[in-house]
Amino acid sequence: MLPFEPSEQLIYEGEFSKLLLRGVTLAELRFTAERTVAEAPDKAETKAESQPTVNLRFTVEAVSKGWFRKLFGIHFRYLVQSIVEPFSLAVVRTTTLDEQGRRLRTSETVYNRTSGSLVWTERDPNDPARPPRVVASSLNNQATSDLAFALYYLRTQPLVLGESFEFTMSDSGQIYRIPVEVVEKKRIKTVLGEVSTIRVNVDVFGDKRLVNGQGKMSVWFTDDRRRIPVRAEISSEMGTLDITLKRVTNGTQA
Repeated sequence: MLPFEPSEQLIYEGEFSKLLLRGVTLAELRFTAERTVAEAPDKAETKAESQPTVNLRFTVEAVSKGWFRKLFGIHFRYLVQSIVEPFSLAVVRTTTLDEQGRRLRTSETVYNRTSGSLVWTERDPNDPARPPRVVASSLNNQATSDLAFALYYLRTQPLVLGESFEFTMSDSGQIYRIPVEVVEKKRIKTVLGEVSTIRVNVDVFGDKRLVNGQGKMSVWFTDDRRRIPVRAEISSEMGTLDITLKRVTNGTQA
């Protein structure tokens, strides 16, 4: 069984640490993993009933919160949902909702393993007559992740201290290689108590990387079978965003 099965919800808060925003809670983040049954084909068109297909569904939602909204009058909501085949851990489909004030965008990425390609389509629900943006890319036989599944994918890896590896991630129709390095073991205080953790550096910044510009991203996972991400730190030219686990629900408590 995978570390997050049969179901799990992790709730985080993100705080910024620079000048006016120091210590201000910017957002609440919810990571949800659960099993889902794929839609069955029309039985009238099949000769025999087939067993339902059970996939994994991963949902990541970030919503602006508290003083950030009061100070700047900015509301944002970012929702990504990923359907993943549980045995191969291959992403089947990704949907995204990106809401920033009055601006709204929705997108869908469909992965075709037979043709070895993906197609990303973005639409503007506020302007239905506007032609959609479409980007197609070759998978090149790569087990590509996405923004919703990436953290969960890392939890399935051995994470051996001193070792490094790469995985691929798709975003907006593009595919990026993400280097990962396992760098430290340390006990830290968390909402789960004082636990042993393993720190992983995830290299998403740089030219032709997922995020343009300079920066660093580290994630602390519990050093046990569940590999729960208890903290993350994202540093960039704008400052440092600290993301801290606040609650674990819908699963066996650690």
